[in-house]
Amino acid sequence: MTSQVWPSGGRHLWPSGGTSAAQSHARGHLVYAADGVLTVRTERGTSIVPANRVAWTPAGFTHQHRAHGDTDMRIAFLPPSLARLLPDHPVVFLASGLAREVLLALTAPRNDDSSEPRYSRSARLRLLRVLVDELDEAREQPLHLPEPRDDRLQALARMLYETPADNATLAELGKRVGAGTRTLSRLLRSELGMTFYEWRTQLRIHHALVLLADGHDTGRTAYACGWSNPSSFITAFTDIIGTTPGRYRADLRTTARCSGP
Repeated sequence: MTSQVWPSGGRHLWPSGGTSAAQSHARGHLVYAADGVLTVRTERGTSIVPANRVAWTPAGFTHQHRAHGDTDMRIAFLPPSLARLLPDHPVVFLASGLAREVLLALTAPRNDDSSEPRYSRSARLRLLRVLVDELDEAREQPLHLPEPRDDRLQALARMLYETPADNATLAELGKRVGAGTRTLSRLLRSELGMTFYEWRTQLRIHHALVLLADGHDTGRTAYACGWSNPSSFITAFTDIIGTTPGRYRADLRTTARCSGP
């Protein structure tokens, strides 16, 4: 990993599969993948941060980052006066063009000295205000998978993470973890606020984003994630991400070309 870091934020260049140590910060922070895809794991669950999304982690949350594909991670810390304007829980936002450019500007070093940020403290604060205003207007993205607390749900989650293409029914999976369909359905609603179908679809979309970032095409990704045909995958992906897998892959390439140093 190559890093350029200063107190206000910075940049980490991760190889595919790179993982940070579990850590927490006294200030909340935003992370953005100028290239590649990030996952951010906290005690609340796992968020995936694809192209043109920004992840917010409030102060005090223990978290861990992982890179999928060679990833250019940008990080910006917020002062408490601005952090209080954002949610008190981890969330992923859709990044507007302006938010993206502000983040890239804030996390780029000066041309003459990579150990110093490009802007003065007062200029950074002004830019951060613009960034928070943009995020305040942005939609929260359904890209956060909550972490189950019940042992049976945790076992079920491990199976689905390891084999996302497994199309076993909830009843069949319940036999493997020692719980009935009604019990698991109740736990999913009470702990995660989702049905089994919604949870498995979210998990598969997370896996699909990683595969697409690694260069897999739409058809191969669809079958690897459990869809019977590419068209049903495209529909589910578009419903959650807001764009087709093909456009998403094109956005990844465009973002990589435009992110610059």
